[in-house]
Amino acid sequence: IADHIRSTAFLIVDGVRPSNEGRSYILRRIIRRAIRHGHKLGLTDTFFYRLVHPLADVMAAAYPLLSREKNVIEQVIQQEEQQFARTLTQGMAILEQGLAKLSDKIIPGELAFTLYDTYGFPVDLTADIAREHGLTIDYDTLEQKMTQQRQQSREAGQFKPQAGNTLAIQGNSQFLGYQYLQHDGVITDLLINEQAVKKLETGNKGIIVLDQTPFYAESGGQVGDRGNIESEHGVFVVEDTQKQGAAILHIGHVRSGYFAIDDKVNAQVDHANRQAIVLNHSATHLLHAALRQQLGKHVVQRGSLVAADYLRFDFSHPQPLTDKELTDIEKRVNDNIRLNHMAITEEMSPAQAQQAGAMALFGEKYGDKVRVLSMGDFSKELCGGTHVKNTGDIGLLKITNETGIASGIRRIEAVTGEKALDWLDKQKEDFLNEITTLKEKSKQQNKELKQLQQQLHQQQSSNLTDQAKEIDGIKVLAVRIKTASSDVLRATLDQLKNKLGRAIIVLASENGEKINLIAGVSKDLIPPFHAGKLVNMVAAQVGGKGGGRPDMAQAGGNQPQHLDKALDSVYTWVAEQKTS
Repeated sequence: IADHIRSTAFLIVDGVRPSNEGRSYILRRIIRRAIRHGHKLGLTDTFFYRLVHPLADVMAAAYPLLSREKNVIEQVIQQEEQQFARTLTQGMAILEQGLAKLSDKIIPGELAFTLYDTYGFPVDLTADIAREHGLTIDYDTLEQKMTQQRQQSREAGQFKPQAGNTLAIQGNSQFLGYQYLQHDGVITDLLINEQAVKKLETGNKGIIVLDQTPFYAESGGQVGDRGNIESEHGVFVVEDTQKQGAAILHIGHVRSGYFAIDDKVNAQVDHANRQAIVLNHSATHLLHAALRQQLGKHVVQRGSLVAADYLRFDFSHPQPLTDKELTDIEKRVNDNIRLNHMAITEEMSPAQAQQAGAMALFGEKYGDKVRVLSMGDFSKELCGGTHVKNTGDIGLLKITNETGIASGIRRIEAVTGEKALDWLDKQKEDFLNEITTLKEKSKQQNKELKQLQQQLHQQQSSNLTDQAKEIDGIKVLAVRIKTASSDVLRATLDQLKNKLGRAIIVLASENGEKINLIAGVSKDLIPPFHAGKLVNMVAAQVGGKGGGRPDMAQAGGNQPQHLDKALDSVYTWVAEQKTS
C-alpha cells in the first residue's frame, strides 16, 4: 500500500487522472490494487487518500510538488476510492459465489466477463484473485465475449467512417493553410471505398490527395476544413479533411465532371467555416489559461473539440465548478479578448519551447520542431492548429455548459463570436417568452383569486348580517373582517348595505400594524348621519384619520390594540346622533 501511494501521488502530480485508457488506466489499476489490499486487511472504509499527507511529510523535500498539490491528490484519490468501493463489494460477493461452485482450477470466462461488464470489476483484479487461489481464467472464452461486445458497440455507434491506416497512399501533402485559404495543387492519389482508383466521376464519393493544400486536416481537437476542389473539368465538394501519415485526405464527393491523377486543381477552403473554427480554437487556449489561473495548476487539458459552431474542453479537476467560478473564468477570458493581444506563432525545438514556458500536453509526442502560440502574457502553448491574428477577433466567449464526463474529469462547452451573440439573443428571447408566460399565468391566477374573493365576500356578508344590532329601527354593524384589501372591504360593505336595508356599517381589517377602515350609511339616513364623520371618529381612536362622502368613507390607523374599543364606540355614536 505504501508503494502504491507513492506511484499514485506522483502520477497525479504529473497530470494523470484515473480513467479507462492508456496511462490513466494504469493509475486506476494502481489505486484499485491498493484499495483491494486494504480490503484484505479489513479496511472497509475509505483509507487510501489519507496517506497523501504522510507521504508529503516524508518526501516533499525531494519532490516539493507533493506539498503544493496534496489537497488535489487527496480529492482525486478519494473520489476514485469511493467509486470503486461499491464495485469491489459487489464484485467480490459475486466472485466468491462463483469460486465456491468451481469444480476445477479454471474460472469460467463468462464469470470474468459478467464481473467486468455488469459490475465494472476489472479483469486484471479477477486475475490477481485467481493467482492468489492458485486458479486461472478461461481467457479464450473471455476474449470471445469481449470481442462480441466490442463488435456490438461498433454496430450500435453512429460514427462516420474514417480513413484508416490501411489506405494505400503514396502521396505526401504540404500544408499551406497557415498562409493561404486558396491554392493550386496537383492530384497525387484518388480513392473510392479505400481503394486506389485513377478517376473520380460525378456522384462518386471518395478521397483526393494533393501535393500541397490549404485544407487543415483534423488534429489536436480542431476539426478538418470543408470547401471545394475545382479543375477545368470538375467540382469536388470537400466535406471533411483527415490525415494519414504525410498525406492530407480531402474526403467528399464529385458534384460535377471528373478528376484524374496528375490533374491540376485549385483547392478553396470554406472561409466562413474556417474563421468560426479559428475563433473557437484560440478561445480554447484562453479558456485553458483562465482555468489554471482560477482553479490551480493541477488543471490539465484532457481533450478538446474545436468545431465551427462550438468548442468543447475537457480538463482535470476533482469537483464541479460553482456558478461563481464559471463566471470568473468567463470574465478572465473575455477580459483578455478585449485586451486584443496579438496571437504570435513561433517555430522552435521542444526544449526551447519548454524553456520559454510553453505548456505541452502530458504524454504527447512532438517532433524536432514545434509551433508555440502566445497571446500576450496570458497564454503560451504548443499548438499546430490555426488561430486568430488578435484575440479581439474572437469578440466574445460564452460558457454554455459545464459537466463531469469521468472521475476527476470535467467538460466545458462554449460558443464564441457570432454564435455567442446568437446564444445570448436566444436566452433573451427565452427569458421574454418566460416573462410573458408568467404574466399570463399571473393574470389567470388573479382572475381566479378575484372569483374566490367574491365568494368569500358573499359568505362573510351572510354571516355578518346576523351580528347587526338594531338601534331605533336602524341596523348597526361594526366588525373586523379577515382581509387587508380595500377592494374587498368596499365589496363587502355594498353587499351588507343591500342586505340590511336602513343601516350604518363600519368594517375594519388588519395587516400587521396597519388598519383599514370603511364606513357606510344608507342614503335615507343622511342627514343626520355622515359616513365621513363616523369613520373619522373611529380612526382617531386607532391613531389615524380619513374621510369621504356622506354615504361611504375610508380611513386608516396604526394602533390595532385600540381597535375593539373603537368599533364598540360606533353603537354609542349612532345612539347619540339619533337623539341629538
